[in-house]
Amino acid sequence: MRIDKFLKNSRIIKRRTLAKEACEKGKVLLNNKEAKPGTEVSAGDILQINFGAKELKIEILELLEHVTKEDACKMYKILE
Repeated sequence: MRIDKFLKNSRIIKRRTLAKEACEKGKVLLNNKEAKPGTEVSAGDILQINFGAKELKIEILELLEHVTKEDACKMYKILE
């Protein structure tokens, strides 16, 4: 699954276009490397997202295509 689609499906970022822009601006790291919007993610990967002064570090648990609001939080685990 593409990283921009994962960020949208997991509801970490509200829209896919915003997720794409965050990746293009270098605000998303995948396993400590800068991620492009089309970078493929898999279970076990570590994502680091910089929201201005805030930083979110998560571990991807599973990839789901169609996700309900309640199940979105099951796709990842917040670290630190």
